[in-house]
Amino acid sequence: MNDMRLLLEAVLEAIDFPHHPAATVDPAACWSLMERRTSLALTVARASLAENPDDVGWDADYLRARLAELPIPGPVDQDAEASR
Repeated sequence: MNDMRLLLEAVLEAIDFPHHPAATVDPAACWSLMERRTSLALTVARASLAENPDDVGWDADYLRARLAELPIPGPVDQDAEASR
């Protein structure tokens, strides 16, 4: 697989933020997370286009590593939320 494809897949991973119950529990936190992930993806993509094309694979790895630090929350247990 070529490095540009890896970078594009990482960018999609960053911005593909499915709607799920967690967004209704704390919408502000979800928007903040989505904004941070999108900003990171834009920054890395822009830098990748401006730099040496041989570094695109490194950029994809870097983006994925940073995204791992900003995980999208899993589905919320509605019963657990109701008991809080």
